[in-house]
Amino acid sequence: MKFLVLSKIPSAVLEDWKRTSPESRKAAEEKMSGEIHSWTKGRSKIFVDPGAGLGKTKRITSSGALHARNDLAMYAIVEGESQDAVAKVFESHLRIPESSIEVMELFPLADQPRSQSKK
Repeated sequence: MKFLVLSKIPSAVLEDWKRTSPESRKAAEEKMSGEIHSWTKGRSKIFVDPGAGLGKTKRITSSGALHARNDLAMYAIVEGESQDAVAKVFESHLRIPESSIEVMELFPLADQPRSQSKK
């Protein structure tokens, strides 16, 4: 089964982070980046798409497209036996206080062919 994994960081936490001195922020970002790389490398077999960071948001409605804010920070697509199993794997991934991770099953729409799973 495939799952979309979304990492969320509250915008207030990001705003506080931006007020951190550049030197402190750089050191903390390098440490966190190394920890995330090590964590991901140790679980590389589950990743169908390792994902990426997410930038600014445009929300499109029947009224048009507007700038919007949300707490989405990163995404990945993974494979696992179940949603609970994938959630268990990501419990050890949280690195930022007040952040969260959401795991949602992916399924094809009725008119879309199923893609082949990564083996």
